Amino acid sequence: MHKGQITINDIPINVYEYNTVVVGSGAASLNAADTLYKLGQRDIALITEGMNRGTSRNTGSDKQTYYKQSTSIKDADSPLKMAQTLFNGGAMHGDIALVEAALSLKGFYKLIDIGVPFPHDTFGQYVGYMTDHDENSRASSVGPLTSKYMTERLEEQVRKNGNDIFDRFLAISILKDISNEEAIGILALDIRNINEENYGLTLFNCRNIVYGTGGPASIYYSSVFPKSQSGATGVALEAGAKANNLTEWQYGIASTKFRWNLSGTYQQVIPRYISLDKDMEDEKEFLEDYFENPTDLLNAIFLKGYQWPFDSRKLSNYGSSMIDLLIYVETQLKGRRVFLDFTKNPNCATVDGGLDFNLLGKEAYDYLRNSNAFLKTPIERLQKMNPLSIELYKNNNIDITKEYLEIDVCAQHQNGGLDGNIWWESNLKHFFPVGEANGTLGIYRPGGSALNSTQVGSYRAAEYISNKYIDRPITLNEFLDKTNNQILRKIDLIKAIKIESEKESNILEVKEELQKEMSRVGAFIREKDEIEKSIVKFEKAFVEFKDIIHIQDLKELPTVFRVYDMIITQIAILSAILEYINKGGHSRGSYLVSKKDGSYEVKIDDKVWNFSLEEDFREKICETEVSTNDEIKVFHNWVDVRPIPEYDSWFENVWEEYRQKNIYN
Repeated sequence: MHKGQITINDIPINVYEYNTVVVGSGAASLNAADTLYKLGQRDIALITEGMNRGTSRNTGSDKQTYYKQSTSIKDADSPLKMAQTLFNGGAMHGDIALVEAALSLKGFYKLIDIGVPFPHDTFGQYVGYMTDHDENSRASSVGPLTSKYMTERLEEQVRKNGNDIFDRFLAISILKDISNEEAIGILALDIRNINEENYGLTLFNCRNIVYGTGGPASIYYSSVFPKSQSGATGVALEAGAKANNLTEWQYGIASTKFRWNLSGTYQQVIPRYISLDKDMEDEKEFLEDYFENPTDLLNAIFLKGYQWPFDSRKLSNYGSSMIDLLIYVETQLKGRRVFLDFTKNPNCATVDGGLDFNLLGKEAYDYLRNSNAFLKTPIERLQKMNPLSIELYKNNNIDITKEYLEIDVCAQHQNGGLDGNIWWESNLKHFFPVGEANGTLGIYRPGGSALNSTQVGSYRAAEYISNKYIDRPITLNEFLDKTNNQILRKIDLIKAIKIESEKESNILEVKEELQKEMSRVGAFIREKDEIEKSIVKFEKAFVEFKDIIHIQDLKELPTVFRVYDMIITQIAILSAILEYINKGGHSRGSYLVSKKDGSYEVKIDDKVWNFSLEEDFREKICETEVSTNDEIKVFHNWVDVRPIPEYDSWFENVWEEYRQKNIYN
């Protein structure tokens, strides 16, 4: 590391120089930093908004899943078989799928070696279970907090290595050599040292950037992403990094006060769904108004455990995703609040205060019987099958043994994201988006594949950097010559923000308004006319950004830049959704595209959704680029998915290519 200081427009700015700067502190970023170190690179730094922030450390589910190639003797598997499963999810490049599969065990065993307690049997087999969109029992778990364990153990490695860590630094601009279209640095805010002299601005001159900022967590109001994460996809888009599959997300039922996925046993114990008005009155078991009989209702609730993400294919015949749609009607259209009640059974199936188990479908009946869970109330059944799930909420000041749990259909994961090749390098050279920031996964991803991707992608980026990009960054004079205008643009933005100490800041108000609009039109229910109207609103917010916001204090600058990033990302995603619909795209993955000429119809009260299921775009990927000056423009390009490669596996040939490092070409 080399530290210096420069002055731009009389503003003194600290400059740090490294071969590689890793952005973020989740499972992907930490693994990248650790792998770089183990591959011999010492000139590295990690910058983060906060070591304890982010999705990896702060989210989970009843049994958070890690997806990897099966190692059980009962489940014969191979990288090719796993790659085919990933590829069959649609809109995923085959070469990326093969890399994800081939390196899955490498990442998995590393986590075991550093102390993540994945369970194995007496014979040392890391046995698994089937997850959604999986046919080979590839899933494993250490309980509700799998990714938290991963992150903690990886952080221990990074700290042992002695890597430089810049905690509480927010990346606000990826700086690039425009002529060569390559990333050469980062402009960040030192959050703890924002002042009138230099606004906390800090420069990093570096040869490589590994970008593990997570998914764009802040763009939705109804979200299971932790409030401590915002994401920074907009920063990368503004720098010219391509994105792909921005349309593809997962949405599902989650608690909103403490943000947590309500899959698995939370649903399999069959809690009671209720809604209340804004004054917490007028209690209704609203599901009963739609389902014709108790068995269909109970079956849909139970299946929500297995079929957690919303899926438009599961709307027909009283399928489990009808619950998501009914919640949407209550919250978005009626303005009511929805809760789970674990203290009582659904009224339609209650006998003497207990559940009439004879009303259950066979799958639910057998599951509860085999679990020895024929108990009186949902909370008793949950205590029997998964006591940690109750403890989790108690640790977050919510006692579901006594109180209602507020829920909504929330954004949970973006399958798309920033584009990268088989080494996770962007079209912007020397820039490597990893983890959820990278859009590796397609339409229907197996549960747990996102955690595998954090480890595979970060390893690949580190391997490539260690073999191809080991040189020092450019000289400071050359760096400033190439980036001066980019830095000035951000300084001009800061200076244009109105600081009015006598007035209450409106930045959070603006943020919430746009988040609610995004949840209404750009989440799991999508209608062309509504999206077109909203895009105009978001574009206006971008153009007038400096005029519509005001803050009380410079300390709010990080929030200003987070909201700026959010708006860019929202526009890019809405534009991609509109592009998909205009091309003739239908419902797929975790969203419903409402069209008047659809093949299917769902009616709830006076609201009717017509929709068709997508059949024509599984072998296409929509790439997206953004241009931002005084206005924002979004461009799209459709490409064919690359097939799973047919490759030469003759050992001597592979060995020669490896020795000569031709594999990196």
